Amino acid sequence: MKYDTSIQIGSRVIAVDKPTYFIADIAANHDGELARAKELIWRAKQAGADCAKFQHFLANQIVSAVGFSSMHAQLGHQASWKRSVTETYDQYHTRRDWTQQLVETCRQADIEFMTTPYDFDAIDMFAGIVPAYKIGSGDITFHAAVDRIARVGKPVLLATGATTFAEVERVVDLVLRSNSALCLMQCNTNYTGSLENFRYVNLNVLRTYAARWPGMILGFSDHTPGHSAVLGAIALGARVVEKHFTDDNSRDGPDHKFALNPQTWRSMVEASKEMEAALGDGVKRIEDNETETIVVQRRALRVRHGLPAGTVLEETHLEALRPCPQGAVSPDFLRNILGRKLKVDKDAGREVLWTDLA
Repeated sequence: MKYDTSIQIGSRVIAVDKPTYFIADIAANHDGELARAKELIWRAKQAGADCAKFQHFLANQIVSAVGFSSMHAQLGHQASWKRSVTETYDQYHTRRDWTQQLVETCRQADIEFMTTPYDFDAIDMFAGIVPAYKIGSGDITFHAAVDRIARVGKPVLLATGATTFAEVERVVDLVLRSNSALCLMQCNTNYTGSLENFRYVNLNVLRTYAARWPGMILGFSDHTPGHSAVLGAIALGARVVEKHFTDDNSRDGPDHKFALNPQTWRSMVEASKEMEAALGDGVKRIEDNETETIVVQRRALRVRHGLPAGTVLEETHLEALRPCPQGAVSPDFLRNILGRKLKVDKDAGREVLWTDLA
């Protein structure tokens, strides 16, 4: 199926030869307070984010109280939550009547507003508001919602945590039936913030995606500590990066502990810019900043002893020593000059120039 090799989110073109697009996932870190949500938008912008993203869900439309209450214990990162899953979702959801103020704050801060919608009403209400949709990993098998989002016609950022490759192929095909603007994002959905998670983030899946869908826009939704994995993802071709964002990692709440704060986010952005600069264009050449080192590090053929003009050069006349000024004969051309005559006298230690040879 056809897919785009570049997509546009707001004023930004996303492509492999463009700078990485950074999404600050504020998610639940507003702690249920509109003022905090607005402040985090400004803090995300100041830290270098291109987009402030929220998550819109309603507890009774995303989780089953019966289902979770029947489990013997809360699992994974939810085990540390002080309230039930249903109560936590209800406490920390982004209120829909905040939308106008959040959008306006993003406009004032000059940062894109985006959301991950978790029900049909949210999908529909944001159709004329967001420049793109993010689909969370947990909804990758919720094909009815994926299809509804794809049909809106906005770019789709699709996270693929905790999925098999076959599931990814199915959902990619589903999106591409109606929407060619797809960014496929590798993800690991362990939210504990443990260093052990680096063993499971599996960045080389990005290589697998690139081989299966050459030229497709790739991304990385990350929950590991720091930004080491982000740099690796960028090196492997990811050009959309999503990380959770908070102003204080010590606050209570489901997402604060594994989020980046303004200082660590800024460090990630700056390191990523260095990584992008270091990647280059893949063309092997003598770079502009190597024009001096190529002289001082390379060897030239030099005469061991003074030689008069007319000398027929032999290997015993020559040795290979640094530096190698422009126009000097380098050692890899030794066989090309043996048997040729010098047109000029050469003092001991002087380099042999191509213009010296008859």
